[in-house]
Amino acid sequence: MFNLLQIIQTVCPMSLVEKIVQDLKDAMKARDEFRTSCLRMAKAALKNEQVARGHELEDQEAQAVLQGLIRKGRDAAKEFRAGNRESMALKEEREVEFFHEYLPKQLSPDEIEGVLKEVIAEVSAQGPKDLGKVMKAAMPRIAGKAQGKEVNEIAGRLLN
Repeated sequence: MFNLLQIIQTVCPMSLVEKIVQDLKDAMKARDEFRTSCLRMAKAALKNEQVARGHELEDQEAQAVLQGLIRKGRDAAKEFRAGNRESMALKEEREVEFFHEYLPKQLSPDEIEGVLKEVIAEVSAQGPKDLGKVMKAAMPRIAGKAQGKEVNEIAGRLLN
């Protein structure tokens, strides 16, 4: 038997921002320090973006903010490793994995390559000079499902 909250969530699913706020409350109640810390970080980043844009964030905008946190976490882990701070690098990587739970399933490099091959054929790209055209056409299709840096690297390899 469904309770009222489950029925409402089925009819009107939560936005990503609402889900993060709700999960933060649940993590605080459960006294889960790691989840609470990650969700507070995400909530603050989302709030900053909302203030900067001047409106409530849509799911795609919120996903972009989370991808930014993931990118920063990966960069930080790399820097910590370079500085011989393995424990901090592992903490950053754990946070990155946590944030991935809130994003759509990420595409594999082979799936990205398939999409890029279609786009290259559609825009009639000839070589590296057409990378901008390819990226402009590909990113709306791949948005939220892959990091732009990875897409750019694969597109560059395909155009060479």
